[in-house]
Amino acid sequence: MARQSATPPSPPHAVYPSSWRGRPIAREGARPAVDLSVYVVLDPSTASGRPLTDIARAAVAGGATLLQYRDKHVATGTMVETTRALLAALAGSGVPLVVNDRIDVALAAGADGAHVGQDDMAVADARRLLGPDAILGLSLNSVAEADAAELDLLDYVCGQCAFATASKADAPPPIGVAGIAEIAATVRRRAPAMPVGAISGITAENAGAVIAAGMDGVAVISAVCAAPDPEAATRALRRAVDAARAEASE
Repeated sequence: MARQSATPPSPPHAVYPSSWRGRPIAREGARPAVDLSVYVVLDPSTASGRPLTDIARAAVAGGATLLQYRDKHVATGTMVETTRALLAALAGSGVPLVVNDRIDVALAAGADGAHVGQDDMAVADARRLLGPDAILGLSLNSVAEADAAELDLLDYVCGQCAFATASKADAPPPIGVAGIAEIAATVRRRAPAMPVGAISGITAENAGAVIAAGMDGVAVISAVCAAPDPEAATRALRRAVDAARAEASE
């Protein structure tokens, strides 16, 4: 499609400055930090055919603080429709929705932002397209990646592979709580206020250990999406996170 001279209209959840095409945009002012307490990734491959909108509502009712839509197997148009349906289901909840990897889908549907991995679109390009007010998160697999991350363009990061997981076929070997804690320490040395979460194999049983290691929250896929009762599963995770925080503050 040919470029136009005018700035394109913005979807409801993103703001585009006039210079958005030219270069990475400096963040203007401080926004409220993203709450990673219980970050639920909605993936239809783990949902046993149940509507993602139902799981999203249940997760929010159980205490989820951030949701992500992830689907590696459907057409772009279907992803846009699903994102819009999820946004409608979440209306009034105050819980943001980001889209995994697909910046185009996030923009087209008006999502609150996006999450990218190390092999996805570069952080600077994603920020330039999303604008300064959208949420942008990044997956980190190692201390080296934490050292190299463009943290000034990000709203949060998630350390991957805390534990073994079946949700991602290409997941690297688990690095354990100690490995995730090293990633978090590296990030906080560079950006002390950056929210840091952990993902991979996290359940209500081990979430407390993750928080005790210094994480701001836990991200889960199958622990909620595959649960017989997603609301109860989310509530159990939230209780574990809150209890670990309370214990750490004593």
